[in-house]
Amino acid sequence: MKVEVVEETLVAPSEPTPRRTLWLSNLDLAVPKTHTPLVYYYPAPPAAGDGRESETEPFFAPARLREALARALVPFYPLAGRMAAGPGGRLEIDCSGEGALFVVARADFTGDDMFRDFEPSPEARRLLVPFAASGDPPCLLAMVQVTFLKCGGVAVGTGMHHVTMDGAGAIQFIRTWTSLARGLDAESVYPSPPTHDRTVLRARSPPHVTSEHPVYSPSNLNGLPRPFVTRVYAVPPKLLAGIKSSCAPGVSTYCAVTAHLWRAMCVARGLAGDAESRLRVPANIRSRLRPQLPATYFGNAIVRDLVTVRVGDVLSQPLGFVAERIKRAVARVDDAFVRSVIDYLELESEKGSQAARGQFMPETDLWVVSWLGMPMSDADFGWGAPKFVAPAQMFGSGTGYIMQAPDKDDAVSVLFALEPEYLQCFEKAFYGNE
Repeated sequence: MKVEVVEETLVAPSEPTPRRTLWLSNLDLAVPKTHTPLVYYYPAPPAAGDGRESETEPFFAPARLREALARALVPFYPLAGRMAAGPGGRLEIDCSGEGALFVVARADFTGDDMFRDFEPSPEARRLLVPFAASGDPPCLLAMVQVTFLKCGGVAVGTGMHHVTMDGAGAIQFIRTWTSLARGLDAESVYPSPPTHDRTVLRARSPPHVTSEHPVYSPSNLNGLPRPFVTRVYAVPPKLLAGIKSSCAPGVSTYCAVTAHLWRAMCVARGLAGDAESRLRVPANIRSRLRPQLPATYFGNAIVRDLVTVRVGDVLSQPLGFVAERIKRAVARVDDAFVRSVIDYLELESEKGSQAARGQFMPETDLWVVSWLGMPMSDADFGWGAPKFVAPAQMFGSGTGYIMQAPDKDDAVSVLFALEPEYLQCFEKAFYGNE
């Protein structure tokens, strides 16, 4: 498979934007210093003559997307800046207005070739998402690539630097960009502009740590890089109902499916029963703080907690036992817990330590992110919603996403990265209830 770049340009905000440095919170600095690669797939439009395609504008006209991007970068102006080093070397955003990278490319493969059985991989990322150095300043913060496929379909790949935003922030931006591309006016798209002030998440003085936060310790991410592949596992309604019926009434889909995934991973890897297995659980804190963060907060508003369970209990206890442990970890993330995390990260920074940013977990562990309820498929540029949205690449074995299934016949999908030698056993354990 090959892709030819036919256009590459920097798109600056369409109007003057504030020129300043933007302070980054400890939660921004605790995420992996990488661009998050996502891909949106839009199949070819119906054949001409049905009245659905514009006679004057081609499918996914780059000029239309480029103009909308320039307008979207006005309220989301930090994305047009660059990462910089501030006092003491602390990372910050230089809101320079230099622009986001916009790439147009043509592929020699069809949508079916890439997306019929899509699996996130370095190859998919190389073909569909622009690449730029992400570790040290200065570096680009936002990149997009519009790839025209051989079949007439289009893939839109985005690479947004993780220090700028979390998943909820990414959706804010994509909704704005796509709405402007559809021709909506700015006021209706963002009546309340994004909130860029991150000092609401500043550490207390003096810092006051009230809980333990081992999930942020580098010692708990001491695994070695291992070869892995990523598979997309459909969870049909019947299987989901069976999983939930093994848990307490009212269990969330995330807690139930993650418990099931955890058990299948322990089986597949043949972990010793007396070993401890740890799950990293992310929680959105926007509504958990007192006072709450603005709904328009644009930044990283995620904290992590750690659920530790003996492998023997994961395997032998009822599934509801594991799901309840996950539920309790998510529920304990309140204002006091969040403030303690921020203060812990401040003290670690003062000691010269850095929060664990990587994802090289020991073989006993896993990290599962929920995209349930996130309107990933709202990304309609004016030619319809995407048929498929997914990460273009995963970054470590044992990482997973739970998301709405693209196929209406399925309830949810699980993307999970695992060593290839464990795949057959994992799939047997995962689908054993069917």
